[in-house]
Amino acid sequence: MGIELQNHQSHHEDGPAEEPISRWLVDTPVPPSMWQELAGYIRKNLLSKKDNRRNKTKNSSSNPVYSCLKSVFPILIWGRQYKLNLFKKDLMAGLTLASLCIPQSIGYANLAGLDPEYGLYTSVVPPLIYSTMGSSRELAIGPVAVVSLLLSSMVRDLQDPVTDPVAYRKIVFTVTFFAGAFQAIFGLFRLGFLVDFLSHAALVGFMAGAAIVIGLQQLKGLFGLSHFTNKTDIVSVLSSVFHSLHHPWQPLNFVIGSSFLIFILLARFLGKRNKKLFWIPAMAPLISVVLATLIVYLTKAETRGVKIVKHIKPGFNQPSVNQLQFSSPHLGQIVKIGLISAIIALTEAIAVGRSFATIKGYRLDGNKEMMAMGFMNIAGSFTSCYVATGSFSRTAVNFSAGCETVVSNIVMAITVMISLEVLTRFLYFTPTAILASIILSALPGLIDISGALHIWKLDKLDFLVLAAAFFGVLFASVEIGLLLAVGISFTRIMLSSIRPNIEALGRLSKTDIFGDINQYPMAIKTPGLLTLRISSPLLCFANANFIRDRILNSVREVEEEENEQEVPKDKVLQVLILDISCVMGIDTSGVVALEELHKELASNDIRLVIASPRWRILHKLKRAKLEEKVKEENIFMTVGEAVDIHVRARSTSHDLC
Repeated sequence: MGIELQNHQSHHEDGPAEEPISRWLVDTPVPPSMWQELAGYIRKNLLSKKDNRRNKTKNSSSNPVYSCLKSVFPILIWGRQYKLNLFKKDLMAGLTLASLCIPQSIGYANLAGLDPEYGLYTSVVPPLIYSTMGSSRELAIGPVAVVSLLLSSMVRDLQDPVTDPVAYRKIVFTVTFFAGAFQAIFGLFRLGFLVDFLSHAALVGFMAGAAIVIGLQQLKGLFGLSHFTNKTDIVSVLSSVFHSLHHPWQPLNFVIGSSFLIFILLARFLGKRNKKLFWIPAMAPLISVVLATLIVYLTKAETRGVKIVKHIKPGFNQPSVNQLQFSSPHLGQIVKIGLISAIIALTEAIAVGRSFATIKGYRLDGNKEMMAMGFMNIAGSFTSCYVATGSFSRTAVNFSAGCETVVSNIVMAITVMISLEVLTRFLYFTPTAILASIILSALPGLIDISGALHIWKLDKLDFLVLAAAFFGVLFASVEIGLLLAVGISFTRIMLSSIRPNIEALGRLSKTDIFGDINQYPMAIKTPGLLTLRISSPLLCFANANFIRDRILNSVREVEEEENEQEVPKDKVLQVLILDISCVMGIDTSGVVALEELHKELASNDIRLVIASPRWRILHKLKRAKLEEKVKEENIFMTVGEAVDIHVRARSTSHDLC
């Protein structure tokens, strides 16, 4: 563009004037309509993939059904190159993962308000489904603390798990089905941007608030309290703890729980100090469960007030298709909880998966992840599981243990299946305090203090979103915290769209670059010209009047300065150049605002010049016949071209005078 402009200038000096390159703008073809774009999107993202698969099938002379299956089940691709040396690593990683998964799953099921076996069920079917469809090699699938808390706090409003545990369980399975359905739909129609509505700042605040709430909930198990609130806000929980301590309680629960909590935290500290000892923090929860269970069994501590898990139903996952409540009077609320759970679970899993994929140097397919998560949760809802996703703590253990593929998830699932058949009788005497200590030991990883400080330094408004999510979860509820965070994020976006900046531009010396004079104080203003840029992607009903008024105010300010400084007549403001390169869309209100701006400027003998209009913007201006009112010769491809031509025209007229 700069070369073309220089050529244009040199031709103007050497010979007769040629029409400006902005003429190309006026002669541009009609842009595709919204329906044509939609058809193109479908053709590009859906039909083209089918054509590619057909071409690959023709080239490789393979079965088209098998080719289609490979695109849905990545295990069919990498499974053919799988070798024994990889299996050895995955076997060790899977067994290490299972040792952490078993006690955590029991604890998270308790947090979700379900019987212990349902946490173990959730560590069997979803990991097996994910291992065939997922694209992450390290992601460890199963129940997680945040989703367990989310289900417990929101489903509890519909049904009390204490008064009717069967009805509560049915609602949880139905929520799991809808969560999986939403996740699959997001992946199928490439709607991953919906997950981005929960920003990084909101997620950091939400996780930290949820971690504290989860920790407070574990005080019930840690102290062995019988009277405890069902609410999740910090005021209700602390009030319940103080009131419960006035009732009889057995300190043995606290002794067992706190002792093993210290043991697990020390094991984690050793693992961080020496990476080769990663297996110590991974095995510590299982060792704690075994030792605590043996202590209770041998000393008959349950007779002294130590609360135990008691019966865990042995056997594999039970079918639960007939328990899904599609005709429930609470169906609307169930769908809403399913949507929130789907977004939270996807956000956590994709964030964890991408971070480890970056370390290993491969790309995570977001849409495949959504499809895999969706189908594994749908299958889970049919087999007595609740919402599963990728766990950060278990994924870190899986990575440290040297996993190479998702076979580690398969090994873990098989180990949990064996445990369901063999170890459930042994777990009868497991104290609930040890489960509370296991959950408490996992919570520090959810609180990202360094991330919060980084957000504070980087963007104060983002930190406000973080604080809203954190305090909303802490003092109100999980749902309120999320709504506050998303609401503030949307408000910020709306304010930046409704009240955009109007930047005054100047030319950087010896270049064709025009920059904001506030950002570049050395930028040179051209006498008689005012160059403004609209820094908004939309010129629409929400901001059109504001933008028009801001532009007119800028013009008045320049005129007042000229009057005060008694600027010569040949250097007073005559041309307003409006750079709309940032504007991607315009509606009727935007067009009307430009028409009114043109009339107002014309009444003051100021010419309106439009620079750098986008294809669709120019097309709208043509359809509104605004380019006829502004005149085609006042529409330019660049700000530099507009300035040069008007400066040249002024100097020519001055020479003639």
